[in-house]
Amino acid sequence: MTVKPRVLLTNPIHPDIAPALNAHAEVIVAPDVGSDTLRKLIADVDGIIVRAMLPPDIFDHAPKLRAVVRHGVGLDMIPMDAANARRIPVANVPGSNTSAVVEYCMASMFALLRPLHRIDATLRQSGWGQARPLADGATELSGKVCGIVGVGAIGSRLALAASGLGMSVMGLTRRPETLPADVQAATKQALFAQSDVVVLCCPLTDETRGLASEALINSMKPGALLINVSRGPVVDTQALLSALRRGHLGGAALDVHDVQPLPPDSTVFDAPNLLLTPHVAGITDASMRRMSEGAVANLLALLRGDVAPNIVNPQVLSPSPVMNHS
Repeated sequence: MTVKPRVLLTNPIHPDIAPALNAHAEVIVAPDVGSDTLRKLIADVDGIIVRAMLPPDIFDHAPKLRAVVRHGVGLDMIPMDAANARRIPVANVPGSNTSAVVEYCMASMFALLRPLHRIDATLRQSGWGQARPLADGATELSGKVCGIVGVGAIGSRLALAASGLGMSVMGLTRRPETLPADVQAATKQALFAQSDVVVLCCPLTDETRGLASEALINSMKPGALLINVSRGPVVDTQALLSALRRGHLGGAALDVHDVQPLPPDSTVFDAPNLLLTPHVAGITDASMRRMSEGAVANLLALLRGDVAPNIVNPQVLSPSPVMNHS
């Protein structure tokens, strides 16, 4: 009788996909994502699907672990150096939430520039005469400049959407030669200074940490918008809040934050014209299904000893170098 591998889920996966994993593995769902809980549960598992931040020492407690899969794209939840050192293969699911994140960015622009929810609420509460004038200050996207920091899968699709609505697009990327034809390459100084909407969709790295600095935020056009679907530390949050409070920026949307979950006493709750969401830009029913489907396919491949479709550290599969003791 074949013994099924044991798999830990930091969080549940999509219910339509769970049976496919259950058929091939003994599945354990963590009751919470606290570090102590994850360290305890990973001690006797062969694989893990990650939807929450893993503690830096997690792999010190995982003697049997053979596969790690990110339920999504960003790898900052996984201590990659430790995985590489222990030769544990890691995979992710690129492209699975691209449409969801792009649509979130566009929805944020619409919500900040044309506040239909506020108009609707005013119409219901105060009547036609009070609601209709609120449209006078609404703004159109057509003719504006969209600056995108990080023009990968999400940024490229966002550029297409913005162009389709009549916006010109500037892009900041490590590889300018890969920019779509209708995206103008820009320095970060030019992008922040010339854009009406700045969208951050870059990974969090040493180079991007604090990229949206106080100086760059203050250089933005009066009334401009900033949207962050990257990671919280990419933005100097206090500088952003200051720019909103003194009316320099027209608004901002933050889906990611310096501390997650947001503490109840966070200063972001008091800022004007700030749209806040709890890291949901990439989450829809369709994207969750794609992420779960891809994560399960990657994990089962790795546990079979096959090459996963989206392994991010293939070097760990190479034979370990033989030490010469002569």
